Amino acid sequence: MRTISTKSLVAVVTLVGAFGVSGCATKSFVREQIAPVSQRVDTLEARLQETDTTAKSALAEAQAASGQAQNNGQRLEQLSGRVDGVDQRLTVQEQKRAKRPRH
Repeated sequence: MRTISTKSLVAVVTLVGAFGVSGCATKSFVREQIAPVSQRVDTLEARLQETDTTAKSALAEAQAASGQAQNNGQRLEQLSGRVDGVDQRLTVQEQKRAKRPRH
């Protein structure tokens, strides 16, 4: 039994020694290590905000252009119908002229 106690004692002393030597990180050390990462995160957040603003602006412009294109398409359809009507009337008039005998 004595060998088991000695082994346990050695293990406990080793663990306590390992924890004692390793120490804990101080607040200032952690701040120093985190500062560059925090700055990079802040920079990336600012760039992300700019990109988001640009994307929203581009979306608004695209939606406005889409609405204008739809309006232009409707106007084009209306004009196309009017041109077709004029073209038909012109064809009828030309046919009437061709049928008239010339004196």
